Amino acid sequence: MAEVVENPQVVRGRARPRGGSRKSKTGPRPFGALAWALPPVVALALFFLYPLALVVRQSLRPDTGGTSLQPYADVFASEAFRHALWTTVWLALAATAGCLVLGFLLALVIAFVPFPGARAVARFIDVYLSFPSFLITLALLFLYGGTGVVGSFQFLTTPWGVLLAEVTYFTPFVMRPLLAAFAQLDTAQLEAAGSLGARAPRIVRQVILPEALPALAAGGSLVLVLCLNEFGIVLFTGAKGVTTLPMLVYGKAILESDYPGACAVAVVNVLISVGLYGLYRVVSRRAGA
Repeated sequence: MAEVVENPQVVRGRARPRGGSRKSKTGPRPFGALAWALPPVVALALFFLYPLALVVRQSLRPDTGGTSLQPYADVFASEAFRHALWTTVWLALAATAGCLVLGFLLALVIAFVPFPGARAVARFIDVYLSFPSFLITLALLFLYGGTGVVGSFQFLTTPWGVLLAEVTYFTPFVMRPLLAAFAQLDTAQLEAAGSLGARAPRIVRQVILPEALPALAAGGSLVLVLCLNEFGIVLFTGAKGVTTLPMLVYGKAILESDYPGACAVAVVNVLISVGLYGLYRVVSRRAGA
């Protein structure tokens, strides 16, 4: 009987390669990582951080010369700034709430209600996101303007008209992440809930809505930041009594030639947007989203 000789090349069930030693696993070289990271950092600094630094520097240089916080003091003391800040905040909050409600309902219909052309409607939403905001505003003016198709309505030049235009334009920004979330939802949960006797409102409240909360938070935060910085809709509606922070920057820079004041308002607007984004990140991490 032949003897079975243990293969010395096999150690603990793993064969070692002959004629060479095992290669050591090392991470990426620091120089290579720096070479890949340097171009985007340089582009970011050149096209974003440097212009932002110029805006901040200009906001600290009043027309009288020197470096001072006087432009900020003048802006904060003005009634126009306080009115523009309040108008910006309530318009952004109201538009975000309207987009969340309307976007959730429309996404539910497209995702779960079978009707001809549902897939085409979902694709149209992707195309709609590429439209500029002033295009939607012009369409509303053709419908509801002074010489509109539907009739002569003057509410488009009021805050409510601006709110309608913002909800109309920004609702697909909520629908897109919702449709993506609904596409990943396990339909077996819906079938199980329906077989147990749950009706549609209860299924939406207890099954669909919890799964859609992260997408709602993402879409709502995006719409809120975009509404805070929206300029084209307010400008093209011709709402003279509606002055937001971006419109105040435009008025101070172009109409009044007050560049330090315009830069001060712009810095405040940027800080509000960045602060809201930071708050969203903190809340989403604590919520596990």
